[in-house]
Amino acid sequence: MTIPFLDLKRQYKALMDEIEPVIIDVSRSGAYIGGNYVKDFEDNMKDYLDVKHIIPCANGTDALMVALRAGGINPGDEVITTPFTFFASAEAIAAVGAVPVFIDIRDSDYNINAGKIESAITKKTKAIVPVHIFGWPCDMDLINSIAKKHDLMVVEDAAQAIGSEINGIKIGNSDNLVCFSFYPTKNLGAFGDAGMITTNDDELAIIARAFCTHGMAKNGAKAREFLTGVADKTAMESKCDALYDPYKYYNYLIGYNSRLDAVQAAVLNLKLKYLDCYNAARQKIAALYDEGLKDIVKIPMVSEFGTTCYHQYAICTEKKDELCAFLASKNIGTGAFYPVPLHLQKAFDYLGYSEGDLPIAEMICKQTVCLPIFPEMTDDEVNYVIQGVSDFFKA
Repeated sequence: MTIPFLDLKRQYKALMDEIEPVIIDVSRSGAYIGGNYVKDFEDNMKDYLDVKHIIPCANGTDALMVALRAGGINPGDEVITTPFTFFASAEAIAAVGAVPVFIDIRDSDYNINAGKIESAITKKTKAIVPVHIFGWPCDMDLINSIAKKHDLMVVEDAAQAIGSEINGIKIGNSDNLVCFSFYPTKNLGAFGDAGMITTNDDELAIIARAFCTHGMAKNGAKAREFLTGVADKTAMESKCDALYDPYKYYNYLIGYNSRLDAVQAAVLNLKLKYLDCYNAARQKIAALYDEGLKDIVKIPMVSEFGTTCYHQYAICTEKKDELCAFLASKNIGTGAFYPVPLHLQKAFDYLGYSEGDLPIAEMICKQTVCLPIFPEMTDDEVNYVIQGVSDFFKA
């Protein structure tokens, strides 16, 4: 038996008869950026998350950069985040000119240790970027209370957490800016790059949307007014018809070209109606792993703060490399997330971190092995993975 770490072809095959006509329809429509498919996706995602604003983006990294800019993060500001995540979480901080400040994680759920945040706050600290890693919810009650106490912005990286919940409320339904990725490997995956920002804050939504589209037109003027206090009366009073908006070429902020294209919106909109089923299938697989591996290896804990969408199922062992090699010999794919904690990445040498500074993150990076977990896996395949892990440790 051969079990890939992830098999996107299975999901495509199951949805092929629905997806292909939609892509053809987009192709024939001539509306490739924006349009009805993007609007429908926004509306349906608002309903799914029960959130006020959806700001579609070109990808999850853009979503983080836009959210940081919209939150008023400027060059030289310090932003507290986790070292155990995909590079983009901290890359976005550095890309807007701010300084990532890494604090250690919890060895239970691999999320940022919220109890250590206050000790890292300085006069330069302006924001916190918690990452709901592998879909596990962070301790947002504590994080938000710390942010409120110190007047800090919170930008949540929920790239891996679509469908996860905190106290029965889906991640994304928040006054914070919450960033998602729809990279094809995510629980809700596009056919290319795609992302979004969500928030219940009207002002932040306008600013974020403006940064996504070159800071232009009336939305850009309004965003500039929020950020600087300077209003543009001409833009607010301008008239335009359905065919032409002259203020499209008036720019008020240095922003980005980060828009969701219609093909990705159409695919995501179609898949969204299956997302809860996909996540339920992942949870079923995780339950089988839990039962079969609980006496063999360190398995994921039950979240203290909510329910997870199980973007990944990560076990821990000091024999990480040996286990991955053994499973590969049995034709079982694995994921080594993440081999290097961010504070030790060469790109962040300038920050001055050394090995030993964040010991839990460093240990977890050396020990985590992610097992195959995707909705189309069969029970036989899951049991084969369990047997493979069991055989390794028995040997």
